Amino acid sequence: MKKESYSRIRGTVEQTEQSAKDMRKNPTLAEACLWKALRRRQLAGLKFRRQHPIGRFIVDFYCAAHKLVVEVDGSIHEQQAAYDQARTEQLEAFGCQVLRISNEMVLTELPSALAIILSTVEASPPRNPLAQKSGAPLPNLGEGLG
Repeated sequence: MKKESYSRIRGTVEQTEQSAKDMRKNPTLAEACLWKALRRRQLAGLKFRRQHPIGRFIVDFYCAAHKLVVEVDGSIHEQQAAYDQARTEQLEAFGCQVLRISNEMVLTELPSALAIILSTVEASPPRNPLAQKSGAPLPNLGEGLG
């Protein structure tokens, strides 16, 4: 009998987690720029993770305390609007709030992009107070994923 790993992010599979690790090694220019501004709790003390698996998805940035997903969208997203909408709806069904910011805004107007992220956080109370205090994983996030 294979021993289960209890460090796995709820609702993910090993392949998704490995893909996320690989994606962290090769960020887009906009992702690298935004990560430099978000890492180490530089934005209002908020902890963000990058290329974070949520179920079968890998999101660009994630703040567990507010269940906030920040997606940095390049021009490819103009051609996959239906997929992005379905993905957003599924993430929202998990209790996440999804914020999409363009590559262009991150690269040319980073302070504005950060202000949008901060105002989104300030507009709603923490959705996961346990994560805010302890860094605990999201409860029940992976249930019902296929």
